[in-house]
Amino acid sequence: MRADRVFAYGATAGLLGDLLLGDPRRGHPVAAFGRAAGAVEQVLWRDHRGWGALHTAVCAGGAVALGALASSAVRPSRAASVALTAAATWAVVGGTSLGREARAIARSLDAGDVEGARARLPHLCGRDPQALDPDGIARAVVESVAENTSDAVVGALVWGAVAGVPGLVGFRAVNTLDAMVGHRSERYRRFGWASARLDDIVGWPGARLTAVLAAACGGDARGAVRAWRADAGRHPSPNAGPVEASFAGALGVRLGGTLSYGGRVEHRPVLNGEGRAVVVDDIERTVRLSRRVGWLALGIGAGVSLLRSRRQG
Repeated sequence: MRADRVFAYGATAGLLGDLLLGDPRRGHPVAAFGRAAGAVEQVLWRDHRGWGALHTAVCAGGAVALGALASSAVRPSRAASVALTAAATWAVVGGTSLGREARAIARSLDAGDVEGARARLPHLCGRDPQALDPDGIARAVVESVAENTSDAVVGALVWGAVAGVPGLVGFRAVNTLDAMVGHRSERYRRFGWASARLDDIVGWPGARLTAVLAAACGGDARGAVRAWRADAGRHPSPNAGPVEASFAGALGVRLGGTLSYGGRVEHRPVLNGEGRAVVVDDIERTVRLSRRVGWLALGIGAGVSLLRSRRQG
């Protein structure tokens, strides 16, 4: 097997594995990384950006180094290289579990079980469930699925196409660190600064590709592009803005507005203000769009990997 086909075959197998198996309930590699990063944090934590940068370098750098060592060890065998790429892809992407959680909340809402939907929402995002009515829960799910299409699927595939297994695990490590320490709490305002900024950087290409693909296959390309151009820049996140705006325009819905996180109320700009309010049925539409975007991203990533390897050859 040609070396330039390793990522294409391995990532396809890994994405199929995610489709069939989803995330394991126990022993997930990302959870193991999170525990290790937490242990490093206990040693390094200081209320200082420099110590936070060291924490980021140790954790993310260690993940990349481990991926590079594993890739080097199996390089003589194309079959082993494909298997390693498949395992890494399966470990870092989370599209199936994302869709399952979203659909479980939709089923609860359809059944009128608002408390059940509120109980499941923290599995998907960090909103305060008790502050949300059924339509607010549905909107939170749509926004979370849109954002995590980039964070949990497309971004990893982009970096896998560029850097193979080290790119896959490195992207997931950075994204996980941002979720752990990158938020603006009193403890992590300085310590988590480096992780948050690095996540913005590595997430940039995946977010733009996600927005483009959502516009291309979402049913309303003009609406998606219009919302992206008009509203993305007003979102507080440089990467979530384009993704959520493009999804909103593609689906014809209105996202953003007042949110509540950990008792803190945020007033975010409305995305695609011309759209209608989100309803429960939009959750299924969003999950389907997310899946289409993920598979298109795989095709593009595989193509880029093939072209890059042939040029180097």
